[in-house]
Amino acid sequence: MRATPDPEIAAPVIAAQAQAQAPRRTRPLRKGVWGIGIGLLLLSLSAAVSLGAVAIPIGTVWGVILERIAPGLITPDWSAGRAAIVWDIRLPRALLAALVGAGLALVGAVLQAVTRNPLADPHLLGISSGGAFGAILALLHTGMFLGLATVPIFAFIGALAATLLVLALASFARATSADRLVLTGVAVSFIVMALANLLIFMGDPRAAHTVVFWMLGGLGLAQWGHLIWPAVILAGAAFWFRLVAGSLNAMTIGDETAATLGIPVAAFRLAVFVIAALVTGVMVAFSGVIGFVGLMIPHIVRLIVGGDNARVLPAAMLTGAIFLIWADIIARTIMRPEDMPIGIVTGLIGGAFFVWLLRRRAQGG
Repeated sequence: MRATPDPEIAAPVIAAQAQAQAPRRTRPLRKGVWGIGIGLLLLSLSAAVSLGAVAIPIGTVWGVILERIAPGLITPDWSAGRAAIVWDIRLPRALLAALVGAGLALVGAVLQAVTRNPLADPHLLGISSGGAFGAILALLHTGMFLGLATVPIFAFIGALAATLLVLALASFARATSADRLVLTGVAVSFIVMALANLLIFMGDPRAAHTVVFWMLGGLGLAQWGHLIWPAVILAGAAFWFRLVAGSLNAMTIGDETAATLGIPVAAFRLAVFVIAALVTGVMVAFSGVIGFVGLMIPHIVRLIVGGDNARVLPAAMLTGAIFLIWADIIARTIMRPEDMPIGIVTGLIGGAFFVWLLRRRAQGG
């Protein structure tokens, strides 16, 4: 059974050509939208560093940042404790939230395009569960024998293995339609998470509590040294996906159309899944399992910028970063001084969005 393109995702290939012929008066509007988005991102980062158990004025926040970037530029009028809170604790956490949100939203957008399924995201397709399995294996059983790179590498291997397992099972069961591919991913997710729970049960009980909290999603362990991995992987993946945005547009219409345009469909889809697994695995390694970001954000973005992936992908990254920053703010402040797992916040919001999306599809929206 061949999947038909969903009208919400399918973007005609000619749309990319028509974009170049669009009236020039629309371009300043798009620049204005991007300016607003970047401004919201900076405002969100400022709020994330300012808000918490100890409120710090935004002026002090940016003062500390400027003083650390360019020592001697301004005279500090804040305590060493506040400077440590801003620079060593909250700013790395806010930046990690932005990177993880951008990465998960990017992966969700490309998976929805390449599978022609509006319900696809790294959480539902089992990729996040595979990454969690690999990370737990490294944390509880193998040890950090590769240094800081151990957890990201194991998480990537687990995410990639789960991805390949989903594709293999879907092919074996001949579940090639879009909806059945998601069902296969859900089944694999349950199996992999059961194995991950078995690893926790067999691991050191003293470390199990920390791992369970990490599986619920959290950014409390963010450090400056941790940011290089998600930043580099995300930048490389975003660059490649932007280069192949036209191919993603063609894939949303169907494999036959993409093949007639000279796209090696099977190899291209496999490459997309591998890179998606790499991004997801690295994000999961440093943030735990955070669901529904990759499902929600691409749909919201398409309502604003349309279906052309050349615009959807960067807009999804920006929106995902802003969303997860505010989700982390809620998680940190709603039960302060306790730190609620961020996965609870995204799960509540994402679950409601998922129900709305199913209802909208049932009504033919």
